[in-house]
Amino acid sequence: MSEAGLLLLAAALANLAGMAWLALAMDVHWEQVRGPAPLGAGIAAAMRLAGAFAIAAALVLCLRADHPTMAVLVWIMTLSGAAVAVAFALAWRPALLAPMVAWVRR
Repeated sequence: MSEAGLLLLAAALANLAGMAWLALAMDVHWEQVRGPAPLGAGIAAAMRLAGAFAIAAALVLCLRADHPTMAVLVWIMTLSGAAVAVAFALAWRPALLAPMVAWVRR
């Protein structure tokens, strides 16, 4: 695989992680994945920050892989795809997102 292809794959994975962290920072989605364990304000803030950082990193990776106009288009498309993937995971198999918060103690 070419360097640009690897950068775009990394960008897609970063967008997926970012969207998952942003979703799991909400009480409803946290409960779907972790059960009745409370979501602390500090953990929610950390996940929001991690989500924003991952999405910004995905943009940087896209910009390194291609020229700016194409990079932004690819970034938006992968961001949309990641949002849909996270929504489907939360609807059908929320446990698939559990590894994204494995660092949080129960």
